[in-house]
Amino acid sequence: MKIHELITTTEALADICERMATADFVAVDTEFMRESTYWPLLCLVQISDGKEAAAIDPLAEGIDLKPLLDLLTENEEVLKVFHAGGQDVEIIYNLTNKTPHPIFDTQIAMMAISQSEQIGYSNLVDSWLGIQVDKGARFTDWSRRPLTERQIEYAIGDVTYLSRIFPKMLKKLIKTGRGEWLNREMERLADPENYATDPETLWHRIRSTGRNPQVLGRLKALAAWRETEAQDKNIPRGRIIRDETLADLASHPPKKQGDLAKVRGLSGGWKDNDIGKRLMKVLEEAEPLPKAEMPERKTGVALGKEGALVADLLKLLLKIRSREIDVASRLIARADDLEALAAGVRKNLPMLEGWRYQEFGRDALDLVEGKLAFAVENGQLKMTHIDDVPETAEPEATE
Repeated sequence: MKIHELITTTEALADICERMATADFVAVDTEFMRESTYWPLLCLVQISDGKEAAAIDPLAEGIDLKPLLDLLTENEEVLKVFHAGGQDVEIIYNLTNKTPHPIFDTQIAMMAISQSEQIGYSNLVDSWLGIQVDKGARFTDWSRRPLTERQIEYAIGDVTYLSRIFPKMLKKLIKTGRGEWLNREMERLADPENYATDPETLWHRIRSTGRNPQVLGRLKALAAWRETEAQDKNIPRGRIIRDETLADLASHPPKKQGDLAKVRGLSGGWKDNDIGKRLMKVLEEAEPLPKAEMPERKTGVALGKEGALVADLLKLLLKIRSREIDVASRLIARADDLEALAAGVRKNLPMLEGWRYQEFGRDALDLVEGKLAFAVENGQLKMTHIDDVPETAEPEATE
C-alpha cells in the first residue's frame, strides 16, 4: 500500500480524493481535540482505500477540505468505513450539515459476527490481523504543530489496518448471511437527526423532578440560553453552568441578581457580571411550558415479583441464544424490552420483528407462554421446547 506524505495543500487533497472517488470503499478516521471547546477541533483526517493511504492536515494554512467532504457526503458510490465512528460522523456533520453515506462501522458489525459488545480498535486489529497497535501516541496533543513522524505513522495505521480488516469482515458477513441485520444500525448511525443540536429541546436531557409547567418552562429557557452561550464562547456547556445548578435555578429562581452569589455551583461574580444579568433576564422572560410539550408520564413497566422472575429468565435465554449464534446480545434485544415482554407488551418491540424474531423473539414468546424450558445437556445450559422433553418413567415402587 502506498503511504503518502502528510497532505497540507488543497491540490494534493483534491488529487487523492479524485482517485478514491472510484474506489469501492474508503476507510476514514479523525484525530480531534474537544476537552476545552464546544466545537471539536479537527486536527487530522486519515483515509485509505486499501491501495493508498494518507493523513490530511486540516490546520494547514490555506487548505480547503471541500474535496474530502464531498467524497464523504456526496459520493453515494463509495462506502465509508469507520470504527466506532459516532464522533467522526459528528465532526463531518458540524462542517457540512450532512453525514457520510453509505456508511459501515466495524464496531457495530462485530456485534453481528461475535459476542463483542463494543470492541476497541486495538483489540479489533489484534483479533483480525494479529498486530499489536502502539498506543503511545493516542493521547498526544493533536493540535500542536509540527506533528511528529510517530504521530503521523500512528494515525495512518488506523486506516491502513481498517482497510485490511473491512474486506475480511465483509466476507464473513456475506458467508453468514448477516449483512442485512446491520442495515438498520448503519442507517441510524448516518441519520443527521442524531447530530443536529436544537437548543429548544436540550432541556429533555437534564434530570428534573416534577411536572410543574413553570419550572419546566424555566428549565427549557435556561438550557437553550446555556447552549447559545457555550456556542458563542466555544467552551463546553458545563463550563457555563452544570446541569444540577441549571435544574436548581429552574426550581428555585432567585428574585434578584445579587442572589446568584448564594446559588451552589455559581461563583460570587455572577451577582454583578454581564452573564448573570443575561441569566436573570432569561428567568424573567421564561414562559410556562405549553401543555403540548409536557413530557409523558413515566409509567414504566409494572412487572411484579413473578414478572421480574420471567424477565430474569428472558435475560438468561438471551445470553444462551447469543452464545449459540455468536452474536452480541445487545444487538438482539435490550433489557428494558425484555422487561416489557415479561409484562405482557407485544407491540413495538424490535425483538418481535425481522431477523430478531427468527433468531430470538419466537423463543422468547414461547418461554413467556410456557412452551420453552431450560435443560442441561453435556454440561451446558440449553433451550428445550416442552414438546421435545422426553417423558421420564415413574420410579418403581419399593417395599
